[in-house]
Amino acid sequence: MDTRAFKRSLHHSDRYNRRGFGLGEEVAGNLQTAYQSDLVASLRENGYELREGRLTVRLAEAFGFCWGVERAVAMAYETRRHYPSERIWITNEIIHNPSVNDHLREMDVQFIAVDEGVKDFSEVGTGDVVILPAFGATVQEMQLLNELGCHIVDTTCPWVSKVWNSVEKHKKHSFTSIIHGKVKHEETLATSSFAGTYLVVLDLKEARLVCDYILASAHGNGDREAFMDHFAKASSPGFDPDRDLLRLGVANQTTMLKRETEEIGRLFERTMLQRFGPDLLDKHFLAFNTICDATQERQDAMFALVEEPLDLMVVIGGYNSSNTTHLQEIAVSRGIRSYHIDTPERIGPGNRIEHKPLEADLQVVGPFLPDGPIRVGITSGASTPDRVVEDVIRRLIHLCAPTDGATVAGADPFP
Repeated sequence: MDTRAFKRSLHHSDRYNRRGFGLGEEVAGNLQTAYQSDLVASLRENGYELREGRLTVRLAEAFGFCWGVERAVAMAYETRRHYPSERIWITNEIIHNPSVNDHLREMDVQFIAVDEGVKDFSEVGTGDVVILPAFGATVQEMQLLNELGCHIVDTTCPWVSKVWNSVEKHKKHSFTSIIHGKVKHEETLATSSFAGTYLVVLDLKEARLVCDYILASAHGNGDREAFMDHFAKASSPGFDPDRDLLRLGVANQTTMLKRETEEIGRLFERTMLQRFGPDLLDKHFLAFNTICDATQERQDAMFALVEEPLDLMVVIGGYNSSNTTHLQEIAVSRGIRSYHIDTPERIGPGNRIEHKPLEADLQVVGPFLPDGPIRVGITSGASTPDRVVEDVIRRLIHLCAPTDGATVAGADPFP
């Protein structure tokens, strides 16, 4: 399939919209009420620090909603305003945040059912409106919706589209796309659908496996069977490592760790240089900068925050949010006691917290706040509204208060 030609055709359809409906002012009040926070705005203006009794809260200097997420959520609200009575679907969560998705459900926006990883579009009909989420949709999904005669509202983040353009260039020049990402993540699935030949690597460890094979196979020593067993579910159909690892381009899921993506790119460049020499490097290796600015800013702010003296860290964001998970990884890598929660309600009465450790199931810890003065670092993923961050802060203040009910503005966070 000529994916570039399909995109051009789709973008010229009168049933396709990627610019919104000019209703920004009409939905602005709803968005502010649902997602913004005066408390968090005040902290941003006053050094990202709050002191209340024995509690000190230190916010990362970049966190929460990024521009791409704000755009996607606003477009979803505009879509309901523009189509007040039509059936509206989302091919997946609009973003990886439960409170935002719950708000859309309250607006009678329906979510495509997923059964064992397979989406069921059987209920979608001609004339229905379908929103593509911030991390995009596969070419095959777009083609299906177009053939069904749906109205498509595309909220795909421009940074994700930039990655798609990169893998299109790889394909045009017969390069294999090495995609740094999580093979089952919606964004990586979408990116791979625009690629020609591709291989997904999760981390630096897997990238080294690929590079070791590239060098070993130059001397006929590569273990092809072991390689394909490892990457069978992370490669394009018919992938042949002896043929398809000779010309490589590097791309990434935009929410991966920036430093790891850069290191993976350098590793592949060194490997191709070692195998083919400097004169032929350009014929065997391509790299484009596809690291999202917002992801980079939040990770850099997290690296700065964990250098401060902290008693513990709270990381807020959806459990299926890749960029949030990587923020948690930074805290853990520094040996800081850290709790990843998706909603404020995970912090409950009795000084208890229900959280998700890395690659583990939910756990309940109590008491989780120590006695005496305490310094808590807080950050949130790019899909987390400021209002959620505020609610978490209020719950921490309540737990640290000398008497019940002593909270900011007198609100009881445990109704």
